[in-house]
Amino acid sequence: MAADGGAGQGGGSFAVVLRRHRLRSKLTQEELAARAAIGVRTVRDLERGRASRPQRTTVELLAAALGLAGPERDTFLAAARGHAEEALPPTPFLQMPPTIELIGRDDDAAELVARLSDSDGPRGVTLVGIAGVGKTSLGLVVSHRAATAYPGGVAGIVITEGLSVGEMLSGIAAVFGVGRADDLTGHFAGRAALLFVDGVERAPETGAEALSRLLDQLPAMRFLATGRHPVGLPAERVWPLAPLVAPPPETANTIAAISAYPAVGLFLDRLGRVRHTELEPDEIEPLATLVRRLGGIPLAIELAAARGRVLTIPEILERYGDRVLDLDRPAGAPDGVVSLRDAVAASYRLLNAGEQHALRRLAMFRYRWSLALAEQITEGTQTDGADVVHLLDRLLELGLLNVRGRRTFRFRLLDVVRDYSAERAAAADELTDARRRHALVFADLAQQIAPDLIGTGLTDAATRLDDVVGDLGTALAFAAAEDPQTALRIAAALPRWWRFRGRDVSGRQWLRRLLDDPRTADADPATRAWAKVGLAQLALEHGAGAEEIGSATAAVAEFERLGSGAGQLAAHTQLASLWMTIGGHDQARRHGAAALALARESGRIRDMAVAENNLTWHEIREGDLPAARRRLAAVDELAGRCGEERLRAVALTNLAEVARLDGRPEEAERLGRSAMPELDRVGDPNHRRRLLVTIGLALAESGRIVEAQEILERLRLPEDQAPDGPAAVVEAAVALQLGEQKRAAECFARAAEAYEGAHDLRDVVEALAGFIVSTPNQEDRAAAVLRMADLCRSGGITLLPRERDRLGPAITAQVVG
Repeated sequence: MAADGGAGQGGGSFAVVLRRHRLRSKLTQEELAARAAIGVRTVRDLERGRASRPQRTTVELLAAALGLAGPERDTFLAAARGHAEEALPPTPFLQMPPTIELIGRDDDAAELVARLSDSDGPRGVTLVGIAGVGKTSLGLVVSHRAATAYPGGVAGIVITEGLSVGEMLSGIAAVFGVGRADDLTGHFAGRAALLFVDGVERAPETGAEALSRLLDQLPAMRFLATGRHPVGLPAERVWPLAPLVAPPPETANTIAAISAYPAVGLFLDRLGRVRHTELEPDEIEPLATLVRRLGGIPLAIELAAARGRVLTIPEILERYGDRVLDLDRPAGAPDGVVSLRDAVAASYRLLNAGEQHALRRLAMFRYRWSLALAEQITEGTQTDGADVVHLLDRLLELGLLNVRGRRTFRFRLLDVVRDYSAERAAAADELTDARRRHALVFADLAQQIAPDLIGTGLTDAATRLDDVVGDLGTALAFAAAEDPQTALRIAAALPRWWRFRGRDVSGRQWLRRLLDDPRTADADPATRAWAKVGLAQLALEHGAGAEEIGSATAAVAEFERLGSGAGQLAAHTQLASLWMTIGGHDQARRHGAAALALARESGRIRDMAVAENNLTWHEIREGDLPAARRRLAAVDELAGRCGEERLRAVALTNLAEVARLDGRPEEAERLGRSAMPELDRVGDPNHRRRLLVTIGLALAESGRIVEAQEILERLRLPEDQAPDGPAAVVEAAVALQLGEQKRAAECFARAAEAYEGAHDLRDVVEALAGFIVSTPNQEDRAAAVLRMADLCRSGGITLLPRERDRLGPAITAQVVG
């Protein structure tokens, strides 16, 4: 390594003084800044030497935050003025290049310096990671910053291939200014010294032997090493170096938001060296996507940024986003710069054949995965039967694996490692088999989680599926083409999740496609029956329930043949709702009663509550609000017995609607606001939106226009979406209260049209009633009366007292006559 010209070695440097005191106080830069009530950027600039003469007030605040007093404080202040007298003992940097500026490694650097400066710290630390992750740069910076703790000096060497133990020891002696390795003991005379060793993987056995001898002979010596794998000494502490953090997909697409992430910061810094123009607005979102695709690896970021001399950021993303491994060293790059593919391949070759086989299987995961999933997908590889923990530990040790947090799904291969391993799988003609195994693993997972997608476990179960949503989609798409029966297993397990997350249309399309595929005709009958129930459930969500009555009816017959009470109950429950969409109220009530009977017969308390809740709408349809209240009271009692807070919230939501229909808007608003927090907590968008309508209508009917308008704003859809019934009917009620008859009539008409075809015809009837009393057009009114009469007759709907009063005797007679 080139000799240092003295950068950072002056004992009076305020940057060194400040850093020493901060580390002695065991404070991070952020903690010191908070104590001193100054910006963290100020602390960072001072420690990097960017502000050699800070303001006196700033220095005094820092001294107080560090608890300095007396002569120590005076020395600290003098160092800031630039004329400290021996504030720190001089430390020689022998054969060490000057320190460099790091981006995004402040926490790593601070922690490493603290450990190496602590007298009780480890004898050796090895930075491990994939080539290009920034091990050498970090090691150099840490060596310089920790130098004040080593009066014997700090020196560094680079390991080369074929190096012998003797040559390595002689080289170490030379960089410390000693003729022979045997003379190092006398040279140091008990003083602490730090040796920086770069590239231990180039001669692993030599490095381990030489460092072991030094540690035995020199009790005050420590080492800081870098490599693609650890040295392997008992005294060593391994520090896996992760890639730089990139902005997650949900980050706002503003330069201020994304540049807060180190990966973007490094890209912009390197881009600024080849391009001297500001980012264009259309480059911000592609930049965030690009650095995510680059995996936060500094080498990949620098190679991509170098293309900025010729290409715009969107062009870099388009050209290299899906083939990051093709990024290679640009013309004129130093000899030490390698291509990204070569960097990954070098680490891949450190694995034995069994580990490589397992890694190729793990590369099928697109996002984060769990320990259990890793065990399942590596089954049948050359590591099968071995503890998968050892495999993951090995991958982590080599810097190929990222582990974030303590959640179940916390493991993820670096993107470039995954891409390279998938290439190797294709070259070994095992890619199709690996992807089929991946699909089977996620079919098992989906079926395992599916029973929990109900009741109190719904939110947690849905979150577990959210954690693997990308892999579920990948598995489903592959299996639909190559293994449709496995795809049907996945899809049949997901309808409740699809419905809960508002993906009913796409989910229904998957189920219909797979059920119609002739290759699934001989699939497990129970799986096909559950898929048909799922079809009905999802179709109901977007007003197409009538189309799937046949599917649900076939499912009932199949479940009866299989003797599945749970399946029969689910199918009857769906049929009760489906028949409502086409006015088959008698059939709907019959299926609802059948579901309640099955639930009672099997002692399923929650299902009893659901059936009672569903039958409530028949009581409302028939105008028997007291009966509806009794059923909802039963729902509340049953849900309480089984701990179903969400179901109790749904019952409360329905009770609020019953109160409004009964002409008690104040009670409806109170009940509605009581139910809203629980619906917010569980994330039920459909019931939540319906409850907002109830509250908004209750407020409008009570004359609380401002509050009703606030609810209306929460109901409005984006401008690019067609207005829906909920927003239109609340807007109509507000307009009616304000005396704006024409606007009210237009909104009621829009609401009636939007509600057309929905499973609850009472919504259409109520919208028509509003239109009838607000429109001045006699012909339109007469047509609406006829339409209402037809709906009441076909849907078995009885007008409520409040609706009769609103319409008046003459129109009521036309409707019910």
